[in-house]
Amino acid sequence: MQWLVRFAEGFMGMFQAGADTFIGWMGSIVPLVLMLMVAMNALITLLGEERINKLAAASNKNWITRYMILPFVSAFMLGNPMSMTMGRFLPEFYKPGYIAAQMQFCHTSNGVFPHINAGELFVWLGIAQGIDALGLNSAELAIRYLLVGLVMNAVGGWSTDFITERIMKQQGIELNKSVIAQEV
Repeated sequence: MQWLVRFAEGFMGMFQAGADTFIGWMGSIVPLVLMLMVAMNALITLLGEERINKLAAASNKNWITRYMILPFVSAFMLGNPMSMTMGRFLPEFYKPGYIAAQMQFCHTSNGVFPHINAGELFVWLGIAQGIDALGLNSAELAIRYLLVGLVMNAVGGWSTDFITERIMKQQGIELNKSVIAQEV
């Protein structure tokens, strides 16, 4: 009987921990993301959707600007998870590749720019602690990780384009490759 009581308490404890986490988010990350979304939409309204679409068209010209520069700038300026929203200005065909590059970049830049993905900073700090314990410079590792990440994340986005193309053919669908006006 005692086992059954402990199981029931643990089962309810799991839901209580989830509720505590949710309430913690409601006082931290949820308002932050909401305010970033309001600021981004206000900036888009002030600048004008046409100008934003021109910027998207400019970044869409080749895979380096689309999967290296745009993810870097959006991650640096908006952080994770808000940086994902910049993909909304790209044509439908390139959105999977952008998200692939962007999600990876939010991790590979953490050592140099911890504000980009503060929620997972503990991963980088654990690695850095081991590097420091070996007497090596963790700043050098952070820069190397960032540079290799820029290249590999861009390659990941580019290769996602090939996969998207193949799946489109397999499924018989067509995704737009040009920038079109979208509702904000």
